[in-house]
Amino acid sequence: MGNESIRYLIVPGWHGSPAEHWQSHWQASLPNGARVEQADWSTPLRSDWVEALEQAVAAQAGPVILIAHSLGCIAVAHWAAQAPVALLRRVRGALLVAPADVERPACPQALRNFAPIPRQLLPFPSQVVSSDNDPAVSAPRALELARDWGAEAGILAGAGHINVKSGHQRWEQGFAYLYRLQRQLEHGALQRA
Repeated sequence: MGNESIRYLIVPGWHGSPAEHWQSHWQASLPNGARVEQADWSTPLRSDWVEALEQAVAAQAGPVILIAHSLGCIAVAHWAAQAPVALLRRVRGALLVAPADVERPACPQALRNFAPIPRQLLPFPSQVVSSDNDPAVSAPRALELARDWGAEAGILAGAGHINVKSGHQRWEQGFAYLYRLQRQLEHGALQRA
């Protein structure tokens, strides 16, 4: 499953991704999988999370695909807005699943330091996957973020926050989005060759 030369970097959201979360299953399934670890999963500080992501990308020997969930998606956007060009070039693409809208009125206080959400184009191909009933982001808002970031977008029907609570433990169908992103990257590489 996946491309052996690519490293898959899992970027969990608030409270991390427990063993039964699809990100944990994917990390175990994908070759060359690694995870961004945070010092504090419960009280996230944007600067700490962005720094941890930068260190994780820097630690990878080769090209990476970021696989982010929820607040991890927002951390990716913040990192991409200020990361050194040399590290940005290592990232081949990003799968951004259920991005948390940290600007919404009902956003938990612990996440508000991640606002405002960076709105510039991401410097690598990306794909946003969200749901039409996600309590952390409305479908129109997810589409708006995808447009601003220059990402392809997919909205699932009735999938909730695409986490354990919404019934997405292994989320095998999610691999279709990862494969689609990889095909897009391979097509782009062929066009540049």
